Amino acid sequence: MDARPGDDAADAQPEARRPAPDAVLLVDKPAGITSHGVVARARRGLGTRKVGHAGTLDPMATGLLVLGVGSATRLLTWIVGADKTYEATIRLGAGSNTDDAEGELGPVASESALADVSDEAIVSGVAALTGDLLQRPSAVSAIKVDGKRAYALVREGETVELPARPVTVRRFEVLSIDRGAGFIDVAAVVDCTSGTYIRALARDLGESLGVGGHLTALRRTRVGPFRVEDAASLDDDLPVHLTPPAAVAEKLFPVVALDEQAAIDLGHGKRITLGTPDASPVAALDPSGRLVGLVEISRGVARVLVNFPAPAADSEGAP
Repeated sequence: MDARPGDDAADAQPEARRPAPDAVLLVDKPAGITSHGVVARARRGLGTRKVGHAGTLDPMATGLLVLGVGSATRLLTWIVGADKTYEATIRLGAGSNTDDAEGELGPVASESALADVSDEAIVSGVAALTGDLLQRPSAVSAIKVDGKRAYALVREGETVELPARPVTVRRFEVLSIDRGAGFIDVAAVVDCTSGTYIRALARDLGESLGVGGHLTALRRTRVGPFRVEDAASLDDDLPVHLTPPAAVAEKLFPVVALDEQAAIDLGHGKRITLGTPDASPVAALDPSGRLVGLVEISRGVARVLVNFPAPAADSEGAP
């Protein structure tokens, strides 16, 4: 469920708080809270409403959620599409109408059917779900169907069949196989492109083995160059964990250093001439190392794609 402030916390404003700087915040999301709930907690912890996230995690999932604060939300467009890494537990023995443990289970496989599923068959089934795939997303997803979210239609009792979409699973590796009474738990790690549903991998593995399957645990450990080991807990002092936009951009894009006049011109949206190879996007930094903008360089001329305005304190006295 979403975490909500109590009335006292929501109303109490003992002192004016300095606005949070433009930055990126890595959060280790706990289970039981929505991604929107994490954003709400961050807004309160940072004292600003200008917070967004780069890619939803289901409430049952834990792990890395990348947040943008202030103008750094403009970087999220490029982070959303980054490859991701997950640690997952797949339970074989029954499917679910949501493809995870939060839904209603379907028919349960017999003990004899499960006994016929060898470890080798599981590893082979995982291998078949590795590479370039056409994946049918889970019906309980945020994909829109005729203007409505698929999960909303399912909640209304409608049957939703979403078309398959191309995804790439770069690694789907079995870490352990544990057999219990009426189930087989498969722990795995998955490296995949954005838009891959790990719940759908669990469903498809179970279907391929003839015993059904669903996801029981999921932890996102990586988004592009960002790792959960570097993330803050929601209980931490969030402002001390903020990363400036320039440091984030340097992990995502090639970088070009500008002189003072070029930085001013670019900040005003002007095209500038640079003696650098063509590329896009490129992070343009001013002499102090601040991110001025993301640019496209073509034939030696840089054109602004996204501007990052200087903080108000840096612009005092400007006309």
